[in-house]
Amino acid sequence: MTDILAMEFIPWKKEKMQIIYPPNALHLSDTNIFLAGTIDMGNSEDWQQKVIDTFFEKMPDANLSIFNPRRKKWDNSWSQTIENEQFSEQVNWGLDALEKADYIIMFLEKNSKSPISLLELGLFADSGKLLVCCEEGFWRKGNVDIVCQRKGIKTFGNLSEIIDYVITQIL
Repeated sequence: MTDILAMEFIPWKKEKMQIIYPPNALHLSDTNIFLAGTIDMGNSEDWQQKVIDTFFEKMPDANLSIFNPRRKKWDNSWSQTIENEQFSEQVNWGLDALEKADYIIMFLEKNSKSPISLLELGLFADSGKLLVCCEEGFWRKGNVDIVCQRKGIKTFGNLSEIIDYVITQIL
């Protein structure tokens, strides 16, 4: 069964801000944000929800779509192959959302490996949409820092700085 849009999960939704999870259709708004970064098969801190809560608190009436790839009903037993319908749907949803986003907020948690996030960093390094926070201690922080410097990708010390930056760009 398909997950439903977050607006049905969030009782305070104002009909302008929408949080979209896979595999739901990507409804575009004036500003579209993809939350890339550490998920670790659902075992990492849900930093995406903190970002969503902050945007709602600071910009409750913004015409904003946030694409959150942290699927509500992920099944770790799914075979991660192109032949697996659910897995293929997840990957394609993420790639479509990354392409449609105006901003890609990427958070790399220090205790994670985040291999898919590193792949996404490479795929979208030239897009002009990436905003990166890579915590001290991340196993490939040096590589991330060099790629960001070389490609002119804005880097931030923490998620709050990224959110504040996006808000100033939107307003």
